[in-house]
Amino acid sequence: MKIMAVIPARYASTRLPGKPLADICGKPMIQHVYELISRAEGLDDIVVATDDARIADAVRAFGGKVFMTSPDCQSGSDRVREVAGSLSADIYINVQGDEPLLEPSAIEKLLAAFKSDDGVQVVTLCSPISEEQARSPHQVKVVCDDAGNALYFSRSLIPYVRNTLESACFLGHIGIYAYRAEALQAFSQLPPSPLENLEQLEQLRLLQARIPVRVLKVSPMGAGVDTPEDLERVRVVIRERLRIRALEKLKRVRLVITDVDGVLTDGGLYYGPDGECLKRFHARDGLGVKLLQKAGIRVAVLSGRDCPALRRRLTDLGITEAVLGKLDKRAMLAGIMERCGVTAGETAFIGDDIPDMEVFDLCGVSVTVGDAPGYVKAKADLVLECRGGRGAFREVVDVILKKAWAQRSC
Repeated sequence: MKIMAVIPARYASTRLPGKPLADICGKPMIQHVYELISRAEGLDDIVVATDDARIADAVRAFGGKVFMTSPDCQSGSDRVREVAGSLSADIYINVQGDEPLLEPSAIEKLLAAFKSDDGVQVVTLCSPISEEQARSPHQVKVVCDDAGNALYFSRSLIPYVRNTLESACFLGHIGIYAYRAEALQAFSQLPPSPLENLEQLEQLRLLQARIPVRVLKVSPMGAGVDTPEDLERVRVVIRERLRIRALEKLKRVRLVITDVDGVLTDGGLYYGPDGECLKRFHARDGLGVKLLQKAGIRVAVLSGRDCPALRRRLTDLGITEAVLGKLDKRAMLAGIMERCGVTAGETAFIGDDIPDMEVFDLCGVSVTVGDAPGYVKAKADLVLECRGGRGAFREVVDVILKKAWAQRSC
């Protein structure tokens, strides 16, 4: 049984134009969705269906697969049906490109429904929501029968609680569908239904045609992105997820490579009366270097600048692996890892500006300081609270050693 996930993506959006390309922590939203889907087990192929060259270029840039669809497609399902006309599969999963908080397990649950029940033709998802969420027209609701099939989808509050003595369970629809190929074909031959036109919900076309839609309940995954406010909320959630993931990766670190200006210093350049360069370092960062070395974790320096003050500081700290005055940090960083005998996954890099962003993807964990520009923070795995030269390096050390000590005590 061949299973294909299709991500319909259009550039035009009434509330948030260019939504699939909206930046979330250094990646376009469509990439977040694509990568989450790719982690689900059981899929044979993933393709983004779009008619927009900007979206297609962005997908190809991160190595994704694109299928160009007609600009006449009126809905995501229309794009999926167009893909199905050229790319054969037994089951097609329609995953909206505005669901960057999707859990891969949700995809797997959809697939399990087909394997456990040959009669299932269309499957979608829902999760419990509050009454406040249910009252929003942006949140689609669903009510189901005893067999778990949808009775109705609506932007209005359903069920309406007339008897205030009764408690209600509100279910928010999650815009993911899975179709058997024959059900998708049948859907493609149906005209838009009256209820669909009224609510602007294409799944109502299936219900009016008496094609059952199985609805599976999953834990809340976070709302999709429809408005600028949604986008900001999602950015906060994903940033926290990345932080937690980065903290876990730090358990493997055997080498910490750091920039100097803006990390070990506050980025200021001080010149003496004779033109000599002076730098201000933080004593707690120095102790942090010693603590890492004592724990068997090497410390290296990679800086685009070189001066006697810096070399003296490195000598005092016992840092022997340093590349100074080199602007091509990508090549230099790879050399440091090779000489130290560590892999990328065992390396953390701390930087604060554009030249450092260029090597973030070469390390297992990329870290930046609290006063780095926003675009640098968006690219890093972990953003520190401390500013450069104000104990930022020590903050990283404390996190690494806390993880190491916790691991040893287990």
